[in-house]
Amino acid sequence: MSARVLVIGASGGIGAALTEALRARDTEVTTLSRAADGFDVTDEASVNATLKGLSGPFDAVIVATGALEINGAAPEKSLRAITQKAMMDQFAVNAIGPALILRHAARLLPCDRRSVFAVLSARVGSIGDNRLGGWISYRSAKAAVNQIVHTAAIELSRSHPQSICVALHPGTVETPFTEKYLGRHPAVPPGEAADNLLRVIDGLTPDNSGGFFDWAGKAVPW
Repeated sequence: MSARVLVIGASGGIGAALTEALRARDTEVTTLSRAADGFDVTDEASVNATLKGLSGPFDAVIVATGALEINGAAPEKSLRAITQKAMMDQFAVNAIGPALILRHAARLLPCDRRSVFAVLSARVGSIGDNRLGGWISYRSAKAAVNQIVHTAAIELSRSHPQSICVALHPGTVETPFTEKYLGRHPAVPPGEAADNLLRVIDGLTPDNSGGFFDWAGKAVPW
């Protein structure tokens, strides 16, 4: 029986590449995105109505939504640049959105076999790895989603003992999301990033649930 995977944020660079890579494996892929389906992670009613309408379970759910620059607000270079609106927008997209999706995880995942719920995070959300400062709102929202994923993993393990709920750092990927901020950072095409992420997902076990891993499968400090 073909695996079933739900990709949320499938119109973005990484989401589209993940969808293509999964279908190349003959995986049955269901996709959701704001561009194609009007699925808005910042709208609780939209999230609830859409996810309740899906017929599960899925062997994996991958949340590939996210934004670095929202409504023209660039990542802050200093504390003086913080604004309430920009920070709230970051949390709405990068933390609260995945949390609203995770509310449906128990119904979307099977109870009797291995399953994966993966949320794309970012290394800059690591508090332990923060040596440069800046990007306060984006960093904070990603740190928050890491905590959300870790907490969700604990709850899911009680009803879904074979489930794996993780945050994943895809590396720096060449997409419109990052093109203004690549600088001297090495970046990979979306297809390569998707292959890396799927390789990590394939190697995860329930013992890894609640963790934060990079594109190479290495644990990222909280």
